[in-house]
Amino acid sequence: MAELFTKKRKFGDVELEVVYRKARIPVDVTEKRDMNQMEAHGLSAPFNQRVYEVEPGILCEQDIPVKLRDGITIYCDIYRPRELTGIPALVSWSFYGKRPGESLSEWQIMGVPPGTVSEMSKFESPDPGFWCRHGYAVVNVDSRGAGRSGGDATVMDKQDGEDGYDFIEWLAAQWWCSGKVGLGGNSAVAMTQWRIAAECPPHLACVAPWEGSGDIYRQSLYEGGIPALSFNEFVVSSVTGLGGIDDVVENAKKYPFFNEYWAAKIPKYENIKIPVYATACWNHFHLPGSFEGFRKTKSTRKWMRAHRDFEWPDAYNPENLEDLKRFYDRYLKDIHNGWEFTPRFRLEVEDAYEFNYQHNRPEEAFPLKRTEYKKLFLDASNNTLSRDPVSKEGSVSYDAQTGETAFDIQFDEDTEITGYMTLRLWVEAKGHNEMDLFVNIQKLSTSGEWIPVSVLGEPHPGAWGKMRVSRRALDEKQSKSWLPVQSHLKDEKLSPGQIVPVDIAIVPSSRFWHKGQSLRVQIAGRYIREGWFEPLSWETDNKGAHIIYAGGKYDSHLSIPYIPPKYKDGDIEYR
Repeated sequence: MAELFTKKRKFGDVELEVVYRKARIPVDVTEKRDMNQMEAHGLSAPFNQRVYEVEPGILCEQDIPVKLRDGITIYCDIYRPRELTGIPALVSWSFYGKRPGESLSEWQIMGVPPGTVSEMSKFESPDPGFWCRHGYAVVNVDSRGAGRSGGDATVMDKQDGEDGYDFIEWLAAQWWCSGKVGLGGNSAVAMTQWRIAAECPPHLACVAPWEGSGDIYRQSLYEGGIPALSFNEFVVSSVTGLGGIDDVVENAKKYPFFNEYWAAKIPKYENIKIPVYATACWNHFHLPGSFEGFRKTKSTRKWMRAHRDFEWPDAYNPENLEDLKRFYDRYLKDIHNGWEFTPRFRLEVEDAYEFNYQHNRPEEAFPLKRTEYKKLFLDASNNTLSRDPVSKEGSVSYDAQTGETAFDIQFDEDTEITGYMTLRLWVEAKGHNEMDLFVNIQKLSTSGEWIPVSVLGEPHPGAWGKMRVSRRALDEKQSKSWLPVQSHLKDEKLSPGQIVPVDIAIVPSSRFWHKGQSLRVQIAGRYIREGWFEPLSWETDNKGAHIIYAGGKYDSHLSIPYIPPKYKDGDIEYR
């Protein structure tokens, strides 16, 4: 049982009581070789201040103390080329342990061939075994409260930004450093980049947040309003340190509605004006945050690459490493290498299984400028989607806990859908006052068989959306015609017989349907996926039956971002 305590914290003019849990006590990884895989990235290497040559030509300055503005001391490991000075530094910032290479198990970097990443690499971070060979230092940080660093750890908080500011300014002044610092890494290490960059440290020259969520309330803990605490429990419970950690799971229970505590965890994207190279995986839960962060930054020098691969194989793929090196060389070494020719957006347009329709297609904006939004209307009489409004009212129902329903449309021409889809449904909960809806957008073959995209060898259920119906109210300031954003300020439970409209945001996607293939909207009261390694689950509140109404006054429909060819010559299409 986790040991909990509370602290009062100020969020603007509001003081709130925040729940913390005692972090796991650091243990020597050599004493726990038969670790459970779910504990691996929370372990901490022994404290051992020294300077040594970790590989020929690469020095490691280990467990270096750095004092922050409030007097807290944190520790870092610095890897740098032995003979070089005047070099830039790449920083990895997270609470995952700055030296986990001694304990990494293969599950953590699935999709990456053994031996690809050196044991100097922090989890989800730049590998010194690569970057130090190319004239960079790599600095792995145990952020506040992690490992032997002092204080209590925060989870994706403004505190990370302020601490990161202090650390970068200290690092830039080191005798071997050129004075230019960059941030790198994926997942949690990307999420902290948004927050540090938003504080604008003067010596932070560029960032590369590859796969990083931003609004963790909407994108992680309460996606669509449905509590998703198990994965976050795994993350928080694995953090190792001498103090406590901001317990987002307990705080999600304490503060189930959006408030100042959650608002403080959203990066101030509008402050970011330095060069940004972001990535987004079409099939990973960081996807909405990656696009949101990129869209909201004010930098005039920013690039996005959206792909189908899982984050780990994408991050260590040699083609992508060389691409990232050109970005860093340009903005950390002032090498005029033509990076500016790189398209602002590069998209992999997915097709089937491991096949892409197009690879790194250049685009100027996202959503694409030539997008044509089209509505596909649900027809409850035959479970199809129609291009024209359906005049006859009807309904379909399914068991709220075990059932599902689907609506299909076959395309009579090649069709690309790239961007944000939205699903408007009119719904009723029979026998209950709540509904949790899970939506997948899928592709069917010409003979009606499901064609998934393969991710780490597993079939992905498709572009998704979620909605707790009592949280259907939208934030009118944040919402756009192509992206509804829920406000999460209150619950509006359903009355018996009440039929209400809900607008469900579908995560951005890019996929191609060939002539004769079909699009399916799959709707259920549970997330339909088998065999996935991450402990993703949702605390649903479904009973009785779900009823979906369509036709007549019930304008249930899927809005799709149809992408016409860039050029067309007779029957020849150029995309």
